[in-house]
Amino acid sequence: MDSVALSSPSPSPSSLKSRFLQKPSQNSKQLSSSVSFSSSSSSSSSSCSDFRSPTKAISMAAASNNGNSQRKIVTGPAGYVLEDVPHLSDYIPDLPTYPNPLQDNPAYSVVKQYFVHVDDTVPQKVVVHKDSPRGTHFRRAGPRQKVYFESDEVYACIVTCGGLCPGLNTVIREIVYSLYYMYGVKRVLGIDGGYRGFYAKNTIALTPKGVNDIHKRGGTVLGTSRGGHDTSKIVDSIQDRGINQVYIIGGDGTQKGASVIYEEVRRRGLKVVVAGIPKTIDNDIPVIDRSFGFDTAVEEAQRAINAAHVEAESSENCIGLVKLMGRYSGFIAMYATLASRDVDCCLIPESPFYLEGHGGLFEYIETRLKENGHMVIVIAEGAGQDLLAESIRSATQQDASGNKLLQDVGLWLSQKIKDHFAKEKKMPINLKYIDPTYMIRAVPSNASDNVYCTLLAQSCVHGAMAGYTGYTSGLVNGRQTYIPFYRIIEKQHHVVITDRMWARLLSSTNQPSFMNPKDVIEDKKEEELLTQIVNEDKKEEELPTKIPDISTEDNLVKKEIAA
Repeated sequence: MDSVALSSPSPSPSSLKSRFLQKPSQNSKQLSSSVSFSSSSSSSSSSCSDFRSPTKAISMAAASNNGNSQRKIVTGPAGYVLEDVPHLSDYIPDLPTYPNPLQDNPAYSVVKQYFVHVDDTVPQKVVVHKDSPRGTHFRRAGPRQKVYFESDEVYACIVTCGGLCPGLNTVIREIVYSLYYMYGVKRVLGIDGGYRGFYAKNTIALTPKGVNDIHKRGGTVLGTSRGGHDTSKIVDSIQDRGINQVYIIGGDGTQKGASVIYEEVRRRGLKVVVAGIPKTIDNDIPVIDRSFGFDTAVEEAQRAINAAHVEAESSENCIGLVKLMGRYSGFIAMYATLASRDVDCCLIPESPFYLEGHGGLFEYIETRLKENGHMVIVIAEGAGQDLLAESIRSATQQDASGNKLLQDVGLWLSQKIKDHFAKEKKMPINLKYIDPTYMIRAVPSNASDNVYCTLLAQSCVHGAMAGYTGYTSGLVNGRQTYIPFYRIIEKQHHVVITDRMWARLLSSTNQPSFMNPKDVIEDKKEEELLTQIVNEDKKEEELPTKIPDISTEDNLVKKEIAA
């Protein structure tokens, strides 16, 4: 449970209010210091309230987010770095605050230490050496004692973009329920059909009654689409409708769009929160532990693998070939293979392979068929694209979201295997090809993903009510956090084929790595070089600027606490 160290003598309702609003002690004192910094999206310098401990150095890194607003970096002793998220008070001065309605919510009358401490952060890396720096942290998600919106003031909207994914309806439902029942917000709007729905389609009024059982269905009740992002039209619509909280659910392309919307909102000086919830069935969003829908996708993928295994076992020299999702990242294929234990070969985009010759795929297939009489192959949709004869023609073609259009590697590989064994005439084979892609995308989320979706949605709402903006809600090392947009969209998350998890897969399937030792060494060198470049860039971004004298404010806070 999200917590803050607050004294609570009794869980009785009479003591509830004092427990939630008690001032911090002198030992855990907080300092609200005014830090001025300039943003290229605004012509004037703005004052922001930074709720951090006075022992930490505050800096606004000069590195820009897509050339726009500055990143908020907080540094501390022992190499501590907080990559903070923007706040409405960064560019709108003198915003009023209000007590959090949760302090009077009967559902939380028995909850002790509910509000998140203002200094709580979550480390990005948990495995460290004794002399290594504390490293990068993210702001811990959860409810704050003060909120920046009154319940009647809030007019929220929710939009889903990109492809389908298990759990979309659960996230929609829980955002609505959190706004209604935690914060008393009665006006929630659903944007129909993705980003273009802001200016080209009807909207849907969302109420708890209307979304009560949508989590039992697959897809999204709001509809979705790719593309259609027109920043000016979208922000015009937000401004004209009087919307002040925007919840955007989508993958890395959608989060890039959300980042641009936030920048435009900030440039106009609007009191509008833009918050994202990462959605990608491929699990290719960086920083976060996993994206919602991934567990369900792996579970459903096993059904297809099991069907392929049954088919393969039932015929002589039969190959069951299953194509799974994974445009650039092979996480679904890898985890489904590890979970299934029936797979003889797993092919993913990150691990190149070849067909002909010694150590190639065809040789391995022939060996396995001679040993077992059957074989199961799992291939991610993005694997082997360099081997496809038509790949050059499709390399410059993109869908509406900007993703490269891929050839059907499953059908191509099926035909290649058939042609090879027909040509060699060494053994007759049967091949069964299964593509469960759209069946997996369309199912409702399982129990694990339903719980995860609930936590993501509630955390996102807590952050919006607390005035944070320009962030994505995500799980980092098992804790809910607020992550700035630029960290989510800076790169994609990939399977590291020199890591232990891929080694576990190879030991499970007993397949060759299709790489020689020289390739492995070169890959490790490339990864080390990339890590070094990223670290050097971060060091430049995190150079602290001059910090204002905060001793006077520190004394004022001490006097207030003493009083």
